[in-house]
Amino acid sequence: MQNFDRAFDYLRQAVSDGAAPCAAAAVGIRSTSIRTDIYGNAAIYPSIVPADLSTRFDMASMTKIMSTTMVALRFLEMKRLNLQDKISDYFENAGAFSAVTVFQLLTHTGGFVPYLDLAHLCQNKEDVLTAIFASAPICTPGTQVFYSCMGFIVLGKILEKIGGKPLDQLADTLVFTPLHMTHTGYRPSGTNFASTEMSEGRYLNGTVHDENARFLGGISGNAGVFSDLHDTEIFASMLASDGFHDGRSFLQPSTLHMAAQSYTDGMDQRRGLGFHLQSSGSFHGKLALPQCYGHTGFTGTSLVIDPKTGLYIVLLSNRVHPSRENTQFLEVRRTFHELVMQDFSSGDFADLI
Repeated sequence: MQNFDRAFDYLRQAVSDGAAPCAAAAVGIRSTSIRTDIYGNAAIYPSIVPADLSTRFDMASMTKIMSTTMVALRFLEMKRLNLQDKISDYFENAGAFSAVTVFQLLTHTGGFVPYLDLAHLCQNKEDVLTAIFASAPICTPGTQVFYSCMGFIVLGKILEKIGGKPLDQLADTLVFTPLHMTHTGYRPSGTNFASTEMSEGRYLNGTVHDENARFLGGISGNAGVFSDLHDTEIFASMLASDGFHDGRSFLQPSTLHMAAQSYTDGMDQRRGLGFHLQSSGSFHGKLALPQCYGHTGFTGTSLVIDPKTGLYIVLLSNRVHPSRENTQFLEVRRTFHELVMQDFSSGDFADLI
C-alpha cells in the first residue's frame, strides 16, 4: 500500500530548510489512519525544544470549523438554531447588520470587515459586539464573500446566548468530549506547545496568537482552540466518514453534506457552512477536486477532506515562530497536499474507499 513517502519526505526537507520550525502531518482514508509524523522543533527561541506527537498547536482559524461551526451544526440538528435566524433575533442595536443571518455568518457573506483591532476600539471585552456592529458593512450582505473573523466572533456570541454557556464549554460538551479529543480546547494548561510569535517580551507558548481572541480572554468564535495531531486527525476522520466516529453518528450525514457544499459559486471564494471549498489557487492544491473542502489557520495549520474518496490530510505547523514574516510555508502546504493526492491516485486504496 502507498505510504505517501514522497509527500512526507518533502515535508521533512521543507522543515529542515527552514520553512517552519516544525510540522506535523496525518493522512488517512475515512476511519483508517495511514501515515502520521512530526518533524522539527516546537520552539527555536529562546531555546530549542524538540517537537513530538504530543505537541499541541495553536489552531488559529481552524477554530472556526473545529469549534464554532460544529457547535452551530449541532444546534441546527437540535432545532435550537435556524440558518435564517437574524442577528437581531439575538442582539438589539446590531445596526446595519441587524438582518444578517446565521447562514451569511457561516458563509462569510454577512458584509463584515475582515479585521478590527478590538483592543483599541473597546474598553473591555463586553464592548466587543458594540464595536463590531458600529463598523460599516463592506458590502451588501449576501452579495460577496469577505472572509471575516468579526462575523465568526458574532456567531460565537449567538451560540453562547443559545447555549447559556461560554463557547469553550459548549465546544467541549458538544464537540471535543463526544469525539474523545482529550487534548483539544481553549485556554489549555500544561506544557509542550508549539511556540508562535513574541508578544510583550515573550514568545507565546500555550497562549493564543490571534490578538482579538487574546483580548477576549482566549475564548472566541474566530480563534483560540489548541490541539495535537492525534486529536485533529480524529476530527478529520469524522468529517471524512460522513459524520461518524467510533461507529456512532456525531453529525447526521445530511447535515455534513449540507455544510460541505458551496453556496457562493460565482463569488471570490467557494464557501460552505464554515468550510472553504476548493477553487483555483486555493490552499487545497491544484490537484484537489471541486468537492474537496477544509480550512486553514494563520499559524500554519490546515485540513483537507475529499468526501468522495474519504481521503483526509492534516497539516499542523508553527510557521509564525519566531515571526509571521515567514510565508514560505504557504507554498509548502499546497505542494504537500498535491504530493499526497498524487501518491493517493497512484496507490491501491480500493478496499478503504
